[in-house]
Amino acid sequence: MISNLDPASELFLSNVNQIQERLAAANRQVASGKRIVQPSDAPDQIDALLQLRADRQRNAQIRSNLGLALTEVQSADGALGSALKLMDRARVLATQGANTVLDSNGRRSLAQETQSLRDQMIAVSRTAVQGRYIFSGDRDDAPSYEADPTSATGVAQLLTTAATRRIEHPAGGSFEAAQTAQGIFDTRNPADGSPAADNVFAALSALKTALLNDDPTAVAQSASSLKAASTRLNSAQAFYGTVESRTQAATAFADRYDTDLQTQLGQREDADIVAAALELSQGNTQLQAALQMHASIPHRSLFEFIG
Repeated sequence: MISNLDPASELFLSNVNQIQERLAAANRQVASGKRIVQPSDAPDQIDALLQLRADRQRNAQIRSNLGLALTEVQSADGALGSALKLMDRARVLATQGANTVLDSNGRRSLAQETQSLRDQMIAVSRTAVQGRYIFSGDRDDAPSYEADPTSATGVAQLLTTAATRRIEHPAGGSFEAAQTAQGIFDTRNPADGSPAADNVFAALSALKTALLNDDPTAVAQSASSLKAASTRLNSAQAFYGTVESRTQAATAFADRYDTDLQTQLGQREDADIVAAALELSQGNTQLQAALQMHASIPHRSLFEFIG
């Protein structure tokens, strides 16, 4: 293309365009607070920026999951604390019922309270958080147990689902998140599926039966099962205590990681407002000076030279 402009005018327009481009970039930085507003501002930085944003988004999701997990873990810890108190009371009832001075009416009264303890223990096994049964393993939409007077343990098992859910750590990897009601309250012997010595439901049912039978010897014998059941509950609570600590540590790591990612993003894309404002001031000054200088240059046509 042939230009009708003389070289001096072309140079002037080129310089003006450069100044205007600098002014536009500075204006965008001041208005947005970002050094990189569009890919063309820094093409070599886009891949790194996209990766940092993806990392931060993933970390945010993990932080959210950790928050939900912590709520469930703390609820499980509290529920098992209540279960231990129920078991402590059952052991007191066993001590009272084993006393040969107590008559049959007294043992029947203790049996009724033991029944109440077992019902409360079933309720603990059905603990739900935001509609999720936290001791039901991977089938958390339904409880694992309900009362069944005809059963030797006093309960009917509704689910046999394992707990495979794990908690993701923002640094990588994951850790176990939960135990099932079967593993906590209804432990069984692998050989024949009979109640194990530390079966919580079975221990309470055995105490109730011994009290109803007015058998102080059997009541005394139930004390060992109650103690083993308490140990089982303590073990489960210790598990959740460990998970709670790990979840809190993972959350703290995620918080620090988010701060680090935000810092890296800021270093790459945040504008230096002071520098951008200075660029605006200098650019406007240069533009005005260029326009004034160009206006002061005499412009004469060919006719003026030959006229």
